[in-house]
Amino acid sequence: MVDGAPNYDDSAGYERFMGRWSRAVAPIFIDWVAPPAHARWLEVGCGTGAFTECVLDRCAPASVCAVDHSEAQLASARERLATRQVDFRVVDGQALPFPDGMFEVVASALVVNFLPDRPRALREMGRVVRASGIVAAYVWDFAAERSPSGPVRRAMRRLGVDVPLLPGTQDSTVDALGSLFERTGLREIEVRAIEVTLAYSDFEDFWKAQTPAYVPTSKTIAAMSPSERARLMDAVRAELPAVAGDRIEYAARANAIRARASS
Repeated sequence: MVDGAPNYDDSAGYERFMGRWSRAVAPIFIDWVAPPAHARWLEVGCGTGAFTECVLDRCAPASVCAVDHSEAQLASARERLATRQVDFRVVDGQALPFPDGMFEVVASALVVNFLPDRPRALREMGRVVRASGIVAAYVWDFAAERSPSGPVRRAMRRLGVDVPLLPGTQDSTVDALGSLFERTGLREIEVRAIEVTLAYSDFEDFWKAQTPAYVPTSKTIAAMSPSERARLMDAVRAELPAVAGDRIEYAARANAIRARASS
């Protein structure tokens, strides 16, 4: 468990909350990174396997090793990708148990900001990738409240509710990511924003997805009185764009970065 991060052992809740967003960003990110075919991949923080599956489908990798700190998340990923060739392991992303230069591509999707010692984790990623290999990552733009939970968090703040700060928020901007990668010795650094728009069938579908028990804001919401919660839900509705019928549709933004390991 990453210090200060939500408890992601609820893999079903994570899939309902974040899985659809992960799958929307992943192909755009992979196409932008433009990794070589038949490469040896390491994914740091694979969760339930949404990004892993995209790598398998789009990149023709020679091999994929996917690691995460949560056995529950890995169990979900193993079940989903049971017919695919992936080496899943429980591993601390800040202390990778691999030899120097083992992989051609090291990627991390929606994880870097949650790692307590981000410089150490990035040095580890740079160590296990071969010379001139690719290290790439993306995180939600938490600093601008443009993550999928942004409408809820903005509404809570507008009502004066204390909104739990997400770990690594200060390192979620494109400038901060670039500086972080640069300080850890990576080169040829490029950054970009990736915006995706997704839809929910109605507000109930949206609200259920947004409030799994493991998310810190859900605990705050659960402690509210019925009238306070109803007021918050009205405020959240006001944060969401108006669309036809009951449909809920809005955009979130991830900030992405790619770099090369030192020769």
